[in-house]
Amino acid sequence: MGALVAVAGIIAQSFPVLLVGCVAVGFGNSSNQLSRYAAADMFPATRRASAIGIVVWAATVGAVLGPNLIGLSGDMAASVGLPRLAGPYLVPLVLVGIAALLSASLLRPDPRDLADRPVETGEAPPPPARVDAVLRRPTVALAVLALICGQFVMVLIMTMTPLHMTDHGHALSAVGIVISAHVFGMFALAPISGKLTDRFGTPPIIGAGLAMVLGSALLSAVAPPDDQLILLLALFLLGWGWNLGFVAGSSMLTSAVSANERPRVQGVSDSLIWSTSAIASIGSGFVLGAWGFATLGIIGALIVGIVGAVVLLGRGVARPSAPTAPLEPIAE
Repeated sequence: MGALVAVAGIIAQSFPVLLVGCVAVGFGNSSNQLSRYAAADMFPATRRASAIGIVVWAATVGAVLGPNLIGLSGDMAASVGLPRLAGPYLVPLVLVGIAALLSASLLRPDPRDLADRPVETGEAPPPPARVDAVLRRPTVALAVLALICGQFVMVLIMTMTPLHMTDHGHALSAVGIVISAHVFGMFALAPISGKLTDRFGTPPIIGAGLAMVLGSALLSAVAPPDDQLILLLALFLLGWGWNLGFVAGSSMLTSAVSANERPRVQGVSDSLIWSTSAIASIGSGFVLGAWGFATLGIIGALIVGIVGAVVLLGRGVARPSAPTAPLEPIAE
């Protein structure tokens, strides 16, 4: 629906209508982001991170395929008398429509029905706690804080990197290579992040992700503007560090709350993550214009350093909550 409204805005040359369509597309995407939690609910606790990693990895396909469809979809739109720029907004009508049909018809049983099912005791399950009370639990708070920090710093630096490079004479092909390395780190290595999390636990992998993002921020701050290799390394580390924290943090959040509390807590957590992402995206331009690209790296390093210290100090009191009753084995 958002794509249709956006196309209508393009045809009518109405920027407000286009924005309404984009908001609707984003709203739909927000529910799609929760698919990683649905995957986690279908697996035992010892394999949740791997399931989340596979779902995040699947985004690699869209990240690579999507930009390559811009020209083709524009040509197809022009061939039927529509503005070329309407073409990319028509792609979701096909791909998202197929995904919706597959989910509605094949995602059975519902992942919710597989999530930490307690053995039947004849007693009604306890009502879910208030979201604000759940967010104050140490494990939940640390998981959400790590997720927000990684997203904020990643967007803060990544958003302005192409502009920084073009301002210092890098060709668009060089910019594309650097951003491709960043996207590769963000998505393609997600299965590895999941395996590492299942093997070593969530706190060490969250810490490793924050350390990698910290190193990336420092590299970004000191990298000579004309050195493409250092920028490529910094953006790759930024992407994989974000991925480590995103997979491990999502797994930690799932394990820290009961099945009947998860949907609301996960929704609030994602709302905080993507809202801070928008703030970082907007603020990065002002910082770059006023103080330069190196300042973005310094700010990112300071934020990661503070959050990393909080995570380290909180590890002693933060433990995933255990189920209150024995769990049924999940058939695989």
